Amino acid sequence: MTTTIDPAPSTTTPLWKPLVACGITLVLWASAFVGIRHLGDSVPPGSLSLGRLAVMVAALGVYLAIKGGFRLPTRREWPLVALGGASWLGIYNLALNESERRIDAATAALIVQVGPIVVALLAGLVLKERIHKWILIGTGVGFAGVVVIGRASANGDTGDWIGVALSVVAALTFAVGVLTQKKLLPTMSALLLTFWYATVGLVVCLPWSAELATTIPDISLANLGWIVYLGLFPSALAFVTWAYALSHSDAGKFAQTTFLVPFITALMAWLLLDEVPPALAFLGGAMCIAGVLITRRHPR
Repeated sequence: MTTTIDPAPSTTTPLWKPLVACGITLVLWASAFVGIRHLGDSVPPGSLSLGRLAVMVAALGVYLAIKGGFRLPTRREWPLVALGGASWLGIYNLALNESERRIDAATAALIVQVGPIVVALLAGLVLKERIHKWILIGTGVGFAGVVVIGRASANGDTGDWIGVALSVVAALTFAVGVLTQKKLLPTMSALLLTFWYATVGLVVCLPWSAELATTIPDISLANLGWIVYLGLFPSALAFVTWAYALSHSDAGKFAQTTFLVPFITALMAWLLLDEVPPALAFLGGAMCIAGVLITRRHPR
């Protein structure tokens, strides 16, 4: 598939730097699935989203104040910043947090892997990239994998299916975030872009301010530490390293690397939560990943 977006030119950046940045991102994002699952029973989804984003905005704001480079988005940048921040940092967090109250961490991570497929579809519809037969076949295989995962997770309780559907919503908002990021990175630094995305996401979650205020006194010190961790590392640090890595490649290729996240998540969840997803969920996850790989085939 030929991309119509030119990656930010980098003639002096060694290849290992974006690769290391991508690796850091994947490990931290995998830990986020485990952390969200751990907090699911004690912190409501809205409060968790707001608390995590508040920490993220504060950390990035302090760093920007020290490092410099702060500026407001331009009139042309604001629509993409608003769309990307509201979808990926706002709706994504709310949907994923509620999803992981219903399904295990690794299963949620597997479902989110349809995101790169949506990236390929949206790149064709919005960015006018060619939608060839392999994209359509890969899309079918990937979403069939989601159905298999849903069947594995459902035990006659519709809540499990709701959890699956919410993870699909998270995958869709991930795709929107990746495409808006790629459009903005040629004119905005990875750090500045991440700060504004987080700020918009924080605004989206402000309706849960009262809930967070009443929830904090009942949260244990250890769980408060988890919220701070989620805001600092899988959010502030990982989103900056992801944006940096993305600025040195095309959106589709780097979106593919996220298929490693479910397997890292499964290992962490097994070690930290003693939690293993149903065997059939791994089959569905393999279908999702296969769908992603199929979409990247080049037609003759």
